[in-house]
Amino acid sequence: MAGPLGGAGAAGENPPPVTEAAADFAAALPAGGVLMGLDLGTRTIGTAFCDAGWSFAGAGKTLPRGRFARDRAALEALVAERRVRGIVVGLPLNMDGSAGPRAQASRAFARNLAPIGLPVLLWDERWSTAAAERDLIAMDMSRARRAERIDSHAAAVILQAAIDRLAGGVL
Repeated sequence: MAGPLGGAGAAGENPPPVTEAAADFAAALPAGGVLMGLDLGTRTIGTAFCDAGWSFAGAGKTLPRGRFARDRAALEALVAERRVRGIVVGLPLNMDGSAGPRAQASRAFARNLAPIGLPVLLWDERWSTAAAERDLIAMDMSRARRAERIDSHAAAVILQAAIDRLAGGVL
């Protein structure tokens, strides 16, 4: 199935990369464009989007998780609606930098996004939920509202860190 970039599935073409290297991800997006960030939870997927110039990220929808095919269909709809050019998936590494079962699950999820046809960057998400929680508390949001919005705000924290690196940081 060819994706928006025409990469996945075409004979003789390499599929878009799934990488942890910001430089490789940036090389797959020479013209920039809107990126979607994902914070994968056990029950929900938080989404976030950035502008085409990679300046700022904002929280999107929080999607309920289900079977992967349904999750991918929901993400494909958001990709089409927002004209997304790349995806940043939070990678939940352990505090010592090692990869546990959740990190392996995130890597598998990212690989399974290949039919969408977009490059995928796996980005270290350590402290993203804590940062999002702190921001929501600073906005004087109730505990119930924070619970509804934490995953999408964590996705925005993850995406903002990635675009900061992509737009001007050291790759």
